Amino acid sequence: MNKIVPISILFFIIGTVSLFAQVKKDTVLVVKDTTAIPEIDPLTPAKAAFYSAILPGLGQAYNKKYWKIPLVYGAIGTSLYFYIDNNKKYNQYRDAYKRRLEGFNDDNYQFLDDSRLIAGQKFYQRNRDLSALFVVGFYVLNIIDANVDAALIQFNVNERLSMRPEIYPNDVTFRPNVGLTFNYKF
Repeated sequence: MNKIVPISILFFIIGTVSLFAQVKKDTVLVVKDTTAIPEIDPLTPAKAAFYSAILPGLGQAYNKKYWKIPLVYGAIGTSLYFYIDNNKKYNQYRDAYKRRLEGFNDDNYQFLDDSRLIAGQKFYQRNRDLSALFVVGFYVLNIIDANVDAALIQFNVNERLSMRPEIYPNDVTFRPNVGLTFNYKF
């Protein structure tokens, strides 16, 4: 009986010490599920495209690709500048040609004959129309970029999914073979 009491006292001391040593009131254990797939919102690309259609660059901001916004405004703004400049020069050449037909010769293009005024009109009209096409093209490209970028954000790219070249020995000749392996780790 003497041996049982010291052993029971020893277990009691070890149990209480370990019990007090392990108690922490502020500790919360969180288990992270690595196999959980993040929820996919199928309307995200449509929202990004809609926002970009309302205001160019807003879809890029929605996708958190802020560095693309100056590129969008730079492309659309430059094309718009050339449209306005070519339209202004086209109107100057047209007005000068109309005044020539009315018999006046007091315009800024006195050194040009009528055929040169017509050629200038055609040149600036063509450049104006191309600039308008570029404005519309960059506007549509802005919408497409926002849509595609929002769709690709949801694309699953992680370390468990990989494709890489691999060199493996041939079973018969023991010479190295080159192949492409597709690995998925669970």
